[in-house]
Amino acid sequence: MNIALLGYGKMGKTIEQIAIKRGHTVVLTVDKDDKDYDIKKADVAIDFSIPTVAFNNISNCINNSVPVISGTTGWLDRYDEAVALCKEKKGAFIYASNYSLGVNIFFELNKTLAKMMSTLNQYNVSMEEIHHTQKLDAPSGTAISLANDIIANNANFEAWKLDESAEKTIPIIAKRIEDVPGTHTVNYESEVDTITIEHVAHTRQGFALGAVIAAEWIAGKTGVFTMNDVLNIG
Repeated sequence: MNIALLGYGKMGKTIEQIAIKRGHTVVLTVDKDDKDYDIKKADVAIDFSIPTVAFNNISNCINNSVPVISGTTGWLDRYDEAVALCKEKKGAFIYASNYSLGVNIFFELNKTLAKMMSTLNQYNVSMEEIHHTQKLDAPSGTAISLANDIIANNANFEAWKLDESAEKTIPIIAKRIEDVPGTHTVNYESEVDTITIEHVAHTRQGFALGAVIAAEWIAGKTGVFTMNDVLNIG
């Protein structure tokens, strides 16, 4: 499979290594300042760029009938536009806040725990996420997904806020520390005990592998999908 990498930072380079090991060819690499490139030479594109260019990358792929996998966060105010364009053009598109196979299992564990705790209003929920200092958005897309899944499955909470506590609100603490690939912690705390679930990424390899698996899965398909479709979970 011929792959285009839209975003060629540390993550893009890690995806490239894994894609080549799995027998694919990287035919195009696009950095953040590259404007003119021929996306049509690719069978699929993987976007790990930056928030300001992600939507343009995705729409360019869809307009040129190239399936696109996006893991860029911080651009989701235009997500519905991307979905509408994909449906209009009969394209293929996957967005995930996190492509790690382990994190997607963690997402399901988080939903299950939120449902279990929904009748126990003595517990307050808080979250913490830690990433490397190059990460531009805060909180992370993964933390937002975790918080939104709690809200959807537990009526005790209606919103999340960065670094703020309020009634029926999940506070998210975002930290940036050099060379941390990603740590996400969800705490349920009462006067008598604390229940914690946590996912700690040791390297970028897990995120990159999941993105390549998603690119392999989407071949020949049309529609808007999630990692739950790829992994057949949820």
